[in-house]
Amino acid sequence: MGKIISGKKIIFTGEKETFILRAIIEKVRALGLECVFVPFTVDSLNVPDEDIPLFVLYMDEELNLREDALHFLVDKMEEKGSKLVLIGEQIDLNNVMNHFRSDLIFKTFYRPINNDEFVKSIKEFFDKSEAGEYRKSILIVDDDPQYLALVRQWLKDTYRVFMANSGLQAIKYLGKSKVDLILLDHEMPVTSGPQVLEMLRSDPETSSIPVIFLTGKSDKESVMAVVALRPEGYFLKDIKKEELLEKLREFFVLHNA
Repeated sequence: MGKIISGKKIIFTGEKETFILRAIIEKVRALGLECVFVPFTVDSLNVPDEDIPLFVLYMDEELNLREDALHFLVDKMEEKGSKLVLIGEQIDLNNVMNHFRSDLIFKTFYRPINNDEFVKSIKEFFDKSEAGEYRKSILIVDDDPQYLALVRQWLKDTYRVFMANSGLQAIKYLGKSKVDLILLDHEMPVTSGPQVLEMLRSDPETSSIPVIFLTGKSDKESVMAVVALRPEGYFLKDIKKEELLEKLREFFVLHNA
């Protein structure tokens, strides 16, 4: 078996670890990935609070597709930003896919499974994951280069982070690329945050991108003025790293629900 690669863990789940499933797991372990099997129950799926990038649900004739376990797995994946691989018959695949958003499902495989194709897909997933393809993308817009660099440093290990030092630069960037969230400075010279938001909302290409304002003013009048523009939220600029990361995590969980 290859050397275990840190942070690359897969949870396999099903009715029980059969000979066929054990053979699949051993082939994946040969890639240097940490693989753990747990029965398909809420108690077993409730693994310690850690990031699991990929779950594999193996459905054979004996599997009891428990509704409580399915709902628990959906919630856990949405919270952690995990993906799912499904292995089973067509009727079982269709049944399970009705419980999950399509973006949560990485691949589906019919039984009997081609082990080599499966292993190839697992490698593809982790190659893409390492390249950051499955991370949420955030555009930070602020005219203060030091603040831009600070927030980028805070977020870069969790998200794909892009920066713009003016409203017009942000609009230009969004004309070519899409992001999952914009953190927008409310007080900027030339083109202010509210003006940028108005331009974004008036363009069908950018109207649905969530915007959270960054503001240095915490008095009630200033906060009410920001909220009146109907962004998805606002953060005070003196927010600490841990709180910002937690609020962003909560935002994406709720926004994707």
